[in-house]
Amino acid sequence: MINARPKITPITINDDACSRCGICYSICPFDVIAYDEDKHRVVIDVEHCQFCGMCAGVCPTAAIEIIYYDYPSLLGFVEKQIKELNKEDLIVMCRGSVPPTVDVNEFLGDGDVRRPIECRLPCVGRVQAEFYLRAFALGVRKIYIVQCEERFCRFQKGSAVNQRQIGLLKSLMRGLSIDENRLTLIRNTVKVEYDSGACVGCDKCEYICPEDAIEVRPLSTPQVHFDRCTGCGACALVCPHLALQLRGYEFRPFSMDVPSWTPEKIHTLSIGDRPRILVLCCQWAEFSGLDALNASGLQGVKVVEIPCFNALDPTLVIEALKTDFDGVLALVCAEDQCKNRSGRTTAGRNATALSRILRNLDLAGRFEVCVHSPMALRDFSDKIEAFTSKIGLLSELVRD
Repeated sequence: MINARPKITPITINDDACSRCGICYSICPFDVIAYDEDKHRVVIDVEHCQFCGMCAGVCPTAAIEIIYYDYPSLLGFVEKQIKELNKEDLIVMCRGSVPPTVDVNEFLGDGDVRRPIECRLPCVGRVQAEFYLRAFALGVRKIYIVQCEERFCRFQKGSAVNQRQIGLLKSLMRGLSIDENRLTLIRNTVKVEYDSGACVGCDKCEYICPEDAIEVRPLSTPQVHFDRCTGCGACALVCPHLALQLRGYEFRPFSMDVPSWTPEKIHTLSIGDRPRILVLCCQWAEFSGLDALNASGLQGVKVVEIPCFNALDPTLVIEALKTDFDGVLALVCAEDQCKNRSGRTTAGRNATALSRILRNLDLAGRFEVCVHSPMALRDFSDKIEAFTSKIGLLSELVRD
């Protein structure tokens, strides 16, 4: 009998330290924190919490404890980077504001950035002002904070909370005679990039855009309203001439990377007869497992981050299976936790159509969409392991 792993709750409240001030439940964007009048304590509905971490960031008594990106671990990461790698500048950025593959120096456009410490978080609204002060004390020369534009914050209030924290931080910096120019706040949201010269006016993008951000014009190419674009990637997925792409998730390198993994290279991922698995993971469906891709520790697994379920490219799945991967697993958010908040119907249709195509190619069962949440600690590797076992059994049946 295999003993079940003990359940770990990723967010807890220390009742003894809690002052019942009410800041946490006033700031929670998802209304999952409340004051229990009968028990005279603050409670969290963990099942519906999306772990933005803002409550922990604003708690004045540090009574809220979180697993992901807590204050001690963030500070330890910065200290290690300074001492062991001689890093100088700290860049703290939202996932929704900076793609994972973009060169940060190029993105910032600041020629003065020196050996940056890159810290990419689900939301910068979770970071306390104290963390930045301690980073300066550790020897950080300059700090860049990159947040989403407020109206496009994936956690609704994160950018607004961050701006208030920065206001407090600058006030503290003035009181401590720290030069305010050492701190830079940048607002940016990942949006589609449009090459109108490559557009042929097929209007597929307008049909599929869940935000009505693309407008068809008579006798002309469509107009993209960037003030509405959330960067979900749905339009880039259907554009036949690659006129629409998400920076950092461009179709060419993202798609062509898989065929470049030759069978020999893919086989080096595994040991013995263990199946070779490609995991396409929504950046909001998992936190720690995407900090370092392939950090799951599982042999034979290649993890690729995608911006949203909307941007899951069926071509990529087919190419992967044709290139000698044994199975492809997509880990995506539950519909009520989707950070783009619309367009899941399109994503579902794509997955259904892909399943039909795979059946016609005699590849049925080798692709699976699995709902995942950061709240499910350890489930990242467990789900991959379960899918790997399933593919292993399927491969044995095929061989027999």
